[in-house]
Amino acid sequence: MDSVRSPEWPAAAAGGPATNSAATRYAAPANPAPPAGRAAPPVPPPPPYRPPRVAVPTVGPVAGPRAPVPVKILIAGGFGVGKTTTVGAISEIAPLTTEAEMTSAGIGVDDLAADSDKTTTTVAMDFGCVTIDRSLKLYLFGTPGQARFGFMWDDLARGALGALVVVDSARLDDCYPAIDFFERAGLPFAVGVNAFDGRLALDLPSIRWALAIGEHVPLVQFDARDRLSVRDALLVVLDRALDRATREKGA
Repeated sequence: MDSVRSPEWPAAAAGGPATNSAATRYAAPANPAPPAGRAAPPVPPPPPYRPPRVAVPTVGPVAGPRAPVPVKILIAGGFGVGKTTTVGAISEIAPLTTEAEMTSAGIGVDDLAADSDKTTTTVAMDFGCVTIDRSLKLYLFGTPGQARFGFMWDDLARGALGALVVVDSARLDDCYPAIDFFERAGLPFAVGVNAFDGRLALDLPSIRWALAIGEHVPLVQFDARDRLSVRDALLVVLDRALDRATREKGA
């Protein structure tokens, strides 16, 4: 059978298949020989495979809820006016008390009202706390009411934001030392008149006049046994302290 050659194929070069090589067709050797007397340079190996770098997103620490700001408040006043009752009525934890039994050695020193049935007294301090909201928590420190424990007041007042002076309207003389202390210390305070049995011996204007406190000092009536009533009195103290801090910042 005769072979058929396409007219588009190039004609075979003279000299046979050897002359029909790539070197002959394209005028360049397929593998040029190195110059005489010189070794061919080594062919470098291909670079190793490295997978492409994928950016890994960095995850920072997850911010948790912020702890509430601690605020120290003093509950002060005379002997037997209801300071321990005030702290216990609103504290969200079991209050820490340092109550001791009153003995005959306190006769003439721890002078109570004639109709009082109090049998214990605070010999160091009372402690409780209450969370106002997620950003504010109050730590309440009740001071001892006897004059012989007055040396503790300076330590308890250190770092306090304000104070609530608890007053018995029937025994106003007992609260004078507490009011004098906070006025000298320059600590914002409010006066809370404890309504024993739901009534006062004097009205609030008369009590303000007797205590000789200015109009800038809040004077409120509250019930030391009622949680909501104590809360309202403490909010007055916070408002007084905030007003003081705002004025000092703007000065």
